[in-house]
Amino acid sequence: MIAFVRLSVILFSVAALTPLAAAQQTYPNKPVRIVVPYPPGGTADIVARTIAEKLGRTWGQSVIVENRAGAGGTIGVDAVVKSAPDGHTMVLGVTGPLTIVPSINPQLAYDPLRDMGPITLVAAVPSIVAVHPSVAAHDLRELIALAKSQPGRLSFASAGTGTSVHIAGELLKSMAGIDILHVPYKGGAPALNDLMGGQVSMIIENMPQLLPQVRAGKIRALAVTTRQRSAALPDLPAVAEILPGYEATTWFGLLAPAGTPQDIVRKVQADVARAATLPDVRERLAGLGAEVIASTPDAFAAHLRSELMRFAKVIKDARIRIE
Repeated sequence: MIAFVRLSVILFSVAALTPLAAAQQTYPNKPVRIVVPYPPGGTADIVARTIAEKLGRTWGQSVIVENRAGAGGTIGVDAVVKSAPDGHTMVLGVTGPLTIVPSINPQLAYDPLRDMGPITLVAAVPSIVAVHPSVAAHDLRELIALAKSQPGRLSFASAGTGTSVHIAGELLKSMAGIDILHVPYKGGAPALNDLMGGQVSMIIENMPQLLPQVRAGKIRALAVTTRQRSAALPDLPAVAEILPGYEATTWFGLLAPAGTPQDIVRKVQADVARAATLPDVRERLAGLGAEVIASTPDAFAAHLRSELMRFAKVIKDARIRIE
């Protein structure tokens, strides 16, 4: 009788696991959804659609990009957290809702380390430190000196409190020891408009948004926020050349709900990595000033933990709170 019970348990367990194993072997077996937690047309949207197109061809399944904007990107992330952990719903996670908002909003419905399964860090985009042409600074050293000589007189615009570009500005203030007034806007476009109009002195914003205005001479670029110079603007110094250790990029990575089977995670990562080697993908992302990364799940998880710790300190020191 004991042997019979044991055999029954084994057979039941095998039967229960068979559908899951079969689903993993045939993944994806239905359309895949990549949620972008921002509106269409932005950098995150372009990155997601570029990758989705290649994955769809590789898998022979539709890979649909769904824009679910709102609350600084947290609405889209939360929707994915609550989805089935079967690999058919992922999010193109971005710096803000995954490594900044958790330190600002104590009521956040998800924990990025507990509730999300990192798949791959896809790419990173540098930001540009730029000023209005009337500002008497032609490089970052001159800007720092000007700010120190006039505490609180200069201002910097951002796309909103708690955005990655806001934190990039606070990090610059902290490391340079300067006092510049933060002026938050409801998005990058109105912030840039007021910079061009001279209502604010400075901005730190993603390269794709600023490049046309820099090239048109409407604003003056002083530095890029990566550790090294960007291939898109090789003559523009990196902030780290003046402030060693400074780095503030906007990164984009694929994540799935926690509990997604690891063989599915590894398959998606490998297929994204292959797509990232294609010349047309690299060319399109390079047009955004993006560095293609395609990291492993473990490397992405380590990056998430590091960014959460780094930004938590900046946020605490600057006493940033959600509005």
